[in-house]
Amino acid sequence: MFKTKLGPALNGYMNYDFWLPAKSLMFKGTTEFLAKYQERAAKAGVDPLGYYMAPFSYAYLDVLGQAITATKSLDDGKLADYIRKTTFKTVVGDVSFGKGGEWAKSRVFQAQFRGIKGNGVDQFKDPNTLAIITPAEYKSGDVIYPYEKAKQ
Repeated sequence: MFKTKLGPALNGYMNYDFWLPAKSLMFKGTTEFLAKYQERAAKAGVDPLGYYMAPFSYAYLDVLGQAITATKSLDDGKLADYIRKTTFKTVVGDVSFGKGGEWAKSRVFQAQFRGIKGNGVDQFKDPNTLAIITPAEYKSGDVIYPYEKAKQ
């Protein structure tokens, strides 16, 4: 895993992510989903963090399942119309889409690595090692400027 190879050298760097184990991202069903997925992923020897793609993959299929159940149809047009008009409750929070099919509100996070010691994978499961800086409603920390002392 790339993060473990870099270890403490990541401290202070900013990155983008789609889901992180922060308290602000724990919605109804998230903890239960992750526990089940992480157990399976560990047994299969894949996805050492257990959250890289799984939460959104599950949520996307959940949106489709909710739309199929609500419309009682597999017709693409009916599903698309329903999905455009509906806010869905998922393991990644409320999901809704804009007119062109894009997310109504971006869920790409700007995050900063911090407090990483050594090269162990388990520390990256700690929400304190990658603080969410933006968007504001999911924020879990402020930017730590690595060269702040040099500016003074």
